[in-house]
Amino acid sequence: MTKSGRPNVLLITADQWRGDCLSAMGHPVLRTPNIDRLVGEGVLFARHYAGSAPCSPGRACLYTGLYLMNHRVCINGTPLDRRHDTIALAARRAGYEPTLFGYTDAAADPRDYDAGDPALTTYEGVLPGFAVRQALPDHSKPWLSWLAQQGVDVSGGKDWLNQPQGGASEPPTTAPPLYDRTQTQTAFLVEAFARWLGEQTPERPWFAHLSLLRPHPPFVVPAPFNALYAPGAGPAFARHSGWQREAAAHPYLRFAIERQQKGTFLPGLEGRVCDWGAEAFDTIRAVYFGMVAEVDDQLGRVWAALEAAGFWNDTVIALTSDHGEMMGDHWMLGKGGFFDASYHIPLIVRDPHLPAAFGSRVERFSEAVDVMPTLLDLLGAPVPAQLDGRSLAPFLRGAPPADWRAAVHWEYDFRNIETRDAEAHFGLPPHRCNLTVIRDDAMKYVHFAGLPPLLFDLECDPMELENRAEDPAYADRRLHLAEAMLDWRARHLDQSLALTQLTEGGPVTAA
Repeated sequence: MTKSGRPNVLLITADQWRGDCLSAMGHPVLRTPNIDRLVGEGVLFARHYAGSAPCSPGRACLYTGLYLMNHRVCINGTPLDRRHDTIALAARRAGYEPTLFGYTDAAADPRDYDAGDPALTTYEGVLPGFAVRQALPDHSKPWLSWLAQQGVDVSGGKDWLNQPQGGASEPPTTAPPLYDRTQTQTAFLVEAFARWLGEQTPERPWFAHLSLLRPHPPFVVPAPFNALYAPGAGPAFARHSGWQREAAAHPYLRFAIERQQKGTFLPGLEGRVCDWGAEAFDTIRAVYFGMVAEVDDQLGRVWAALEAAGFWNDTVIALTSDHGEMMGDHWMLGKGGFFDASYHIPLIVRDPHLPAAFGSRVERFSEAVDVMPTLLDLLGAPVPAQLDGRSLAPFLRGAPPADWRAAVHWEYDFRNIETRDAEAHFGLPPHRCNLTVIRDDAMKYVHFAGLPPLLFDLECDPMELENRAEDPAYADRRLHLAEAMLDWRARHLDQSLALTQLTEGGPVTAA
């Protein structure tokens, strides 16, 4: 412990990181030695899932400990209601000054601002409670100015810089960008964190959030990471033989597949992602593996900085992501929908004061909403009763709860208040453009508010290719999961004030 008797806390998120893309998870080709070290001195939660996607909804689950149905950050740009507690506010109550390196994608509550305030023109607001040491918004201007100081030509802007040398090309290539391995956005944030770390003292514990952009697209990475993995290396893609057959499986799938644009993932390109052939997906996946390796390399610098500053043995570290990446599965890239690839994400928690758990692997289901109560538990702070998540600290202490969850849940909202494209396509109002998933060891049920359901037998069909929702042989299992989902929603209705009752003797609050 620090001299105060409390630990330091380092919360690391690496954006859009698939949960299977760790060598500690048994990946057949990818190697992540620095994360392996963290696993060796911590606990790997092998079946950890995001609560939603894309960034803002997924991060809201992580930062508030609430499911989407309660925090209601439905899409990027949905304001985070000011009434919700956050991990940063809770840490402040415990005497920490949470400090941000990167971004949180928390859109401001418009009721707190004048109509013309610039804060209402972006979804990239700062989560309430955080002090910002180094921001990295989408325009990347802080990174660009840092590069310019090093003599890099940034006149073309971030999209130009994030193209392979020679420009965007068809088919995609593994060529590196114009900047080198010491000049990535990851290196930029790690350098800022290391500099700040040198200012901290053992007398006062600190709380830092290192929010890294990569391996989020664009799919480009400097040498040597661009050439670490050959296109085609890796496990089989989870998909049908062609995107048309994939799209025929469900109305939402056709909508999602046909609207993905290449330029979203590789600036400068035009056309649909689904029009790429298998070789293009092989190349993009090889680059993604290299992007993961680049982040792992920079995490080695983080570990070295902690050791050099004397904080390694006094710092609780949690490493996770906001959501996953389809990476060619089901002929898609990015995140969203209902497939595991978009929601299965890494989680490693290291508490240096609980060495008995070092190197262990938890196979029970864990969720993004568990991170906030876990960190508060480990730093000795009260855990608010209204949170949907549960502390994972018992797993670190060698005493797993007997009543732990037997299924995992997530939600996805595909409304678009600005364009209304999904609403127009399906003929649905915004509040019916959503889905909820319940997944246990054997089955997965997807309930849409306005479209037909899906049911997958994961034991027979782990790639999620065959919908069994209308199969009479699966009727009992579908009903069981639908009832379990209803029970889950009933148990997690918003408890912010429901746990308090005003009486003649004053307010009474449930423990």
